[in-house]
Amino acid sequence: MNEEFLHFLWKNQLFEKDSLRTALGEKILILDTGEKNYNSGPDFFNAKIEIEGLLWVGNVEIHIKSSDWYRHKHHLDQAYDNVILHVVARNDKDTVGTNGRNIPVLEIKVDEEYQKKYRQMMSSPLWVPCQQELFKIDPFRIKFWLGKVLVERLKDKTGQFQAVLEHNRNNWEESFYQGLAKSFGFKVNSQQFERLARTLPLKYLLQHKDNLFQLEALLFGQAGLLNEDLFGDEYYQGLRKEYEFFKNKFGLKPLEKHIWRFMRMRPLNFPTIRIAQFASMIHHSSGNLFSSCMESGSLEVLMEIFNFQVSPYWETHYQFNKESIKKSKKMGPDAKYSILINTIIPFLFMFGEQKGLDDLKERSVKFLEEIPPEKNKLIRQWAEAGIQSDSAFYTQSLIQLKNSYCNDKKCLDCEIGNQIIIFNK
Repeated sequence: MNEEFLHFLWKNQLFEKDSLRTALGEKILILDTGEKNYNSGPDFFNAKIEIEGLLWVGNVEIHIKSSDWYRHKHHLDQAYDNVILHVVARNDKDTVGTNGRNIPVLEIKVDEEYQKKYRQMMSSPLWVPCQQELFKIDPFRIKFWLGKVLVERLKDKTGQFQAVLEHNRNNWEESFYQGLAKSFGFKVNSQQFERLARTLPLKYLLQHKDNLFQLEALLFGQAGLLNEDLFGDEYYQGLRKEYEFFKNKFGLKPLEKHIWRFMRMRPLNFPTIRIAQFASMIHHSSGNLFSSCMESGSLEVLMEIFNFQVSPYWETHYQFNKESIKKSKKMGPDAKYSILINTIIPFLFMFGEQKGLDDLKERSVKFLEEIPPEKNKLIRQWAEAGIQSDSAFYTQSLIQLKNSYCNDKKCLDCEIGNQIIIFNK
């Protein structure tokens, strides 16, 4: 037994409720257990309780033993004077507030089976604590819970972008550009791409949007990838010369070449190819890229921003001065969906939330329902546990569920865990 489990029992009223009485023998009727408090102060706010027929509205404090009231020094804290009921597993001492008022104490009796199921989950060595019980849960309840978890994931992602937005003084276009750049680096070069975008403001690129060669010069030069003499590579030398002009014009200071990672990567994921693709995306985009994405009414329209070809040079190169067999460098579907899932859709959700546009938030969820499921080890493990994914809606929810709940065994905060403890004890 711990306090967290007692909170769960109180919230769900999983204790013997017949003929409830306080430690002094007063009859109690629980009308409302109140709202869980996740900050300092009493554990539950705005509870409604009848004691001997008199209605009390206030806060509830929960402890394993009533003497914990003094161990936590609540008897010295006026914030606890509005507690109307002290709920405990064992009453071993009267409860008194700072004003000398005796606070009613309720000792609850709990079915041992609830504790047994909870202990089993907490001590489970399985990949997820409830893995062997998942088949017992109504699939509709699981989907309903995953919908809530998905919103949590979107909010977690938008929280990261919110910091970028504040840094850019609420400039949505610049923040979106930086977020897109970071996503083009994927996991290996994401921080490097973000630094590139932060040191190369979008306005400089937009001034030269119609000239792909100049966009490449700005991006490759600012990335620090034009700092060497490469004999015989005329395209490289042309970019280098062009960047020198822009560097002086805009007062740019390039990044260091060594920050970019090429090792143990498929050539299509080389930062040179991703930068070339990023330049082509900006070049081929129509109008304001941020507005276009936010106004897209369908996934098909949203996907059109990736319908670009890199410059002819990169069709026969993966790196400067190293010619290769001609091959299309179009972005693959998995890469496109990754950028949508991790950047564009969270921005759409954040914009809708901040502007009070619920249709944008709903659209972001709808897009995730239309995107194919992601393929990774975590999703395969969920499938082995019995939960299949037919869209990114599910895969994103399951990633959040595993990382934010299962890994830390927060079963009491999880609707699936609740169902298992309550109905399958």
